[in-house]
Amino acid sequence: MKTFKITFVLIVVIVSLGYAQKPAFKTEIIGKGNPVLFLPGFTTPGSIWKETINNINPKVEAHLISYAGFNSIPPIEMPWYATIKKELLTYIKNKQLTNLKIVGHSMGGNIAVDLAAELPDTITEILIVDAIPCMRELMMPGVPDSQIQYDNPYNKQMLAMPEEQFKQNATMMAQNMTNTNDKVGTLIQWILEADRKTYVYGYTDLLKLDLRPILNKVTAKTLILGASFPDTEIAKSNYEKQYTNLTNKTIEMVPDSKHFIMFDQPEWFYKKINAFLTNE
Repeated sequence: MKTFKITFVLIVVIVSLGYAQKPAFKTEIIGKGNPVLFLPGFTTPGSIWKETINNINPKVEAHLISYAGFNSIPPIEMPWYATIKKELLTYIKNKQLTNLKIVGHSMGGNIAVDLAAELPDTITEILIVDAIPCMRELMMPGVPDSQIQYDNPYNKQMLAMPEEQFKQNATMMAQNMTNTNDKVGTLIQWILEADRKTYVYGYTDLLKLDLRPILNKVTAKTLILGASFPDTEIAKSNYEKQYTNLTNKTIEMVPDSKHFIMFDQPEWFYKKINAFLTNE
């Protein structure tokens, strides 16, 4: 019996270490200069920012983040979003990044806000690209986060969905996220390559997320670029309402663009990000 107990404990330790060794994200560092953390959106690899980096003027040390479960990175256990945030906080501290700027698209914009609220003395500026503090409020008004669980009929259906049907679903989503036709296939591929459990449960994490209560903790100068799709006035109203408690902010709506602004209005976007990085 004693031998059995020792063996059991060893197995538990080994399994625990195995989970602990799986990173919540991977990083690629490009260039030298002031540090800038580039955070992609859901299912999107950090490499999406390379075209942007090639079109910025100031010299920066760009930290490109890619999340576990996407971009061929092994998945991690749930909760997914919270683990990524925790490890990013550790990464910033261990790398001793100071006077840090963050550029975040979609979910990356949410993480940027979360990090800025936790590290107000470290993160000085953030650029949010089409991200809203509480997606659930737009999609399911009045539904509390307590009603959003991993184990629900929709998630079960998504996990069991045949590949062809899942591809059709991914295609419809991709077509609604960019006006640039030759980028639709790229978005579809990123979704199809994602770990299915991460895709389903990670999205559940985002539906539960509500950053509005912590916006008053963010002191970083913030530029918010919002897509005009499907209607500029409605979209602008949603941004102004949800970011009410964020004081040091500027909101700009992007003409003729869906969710991937860097795809739909690249030259406009490069101009804005250059101004952001040079404090113009």
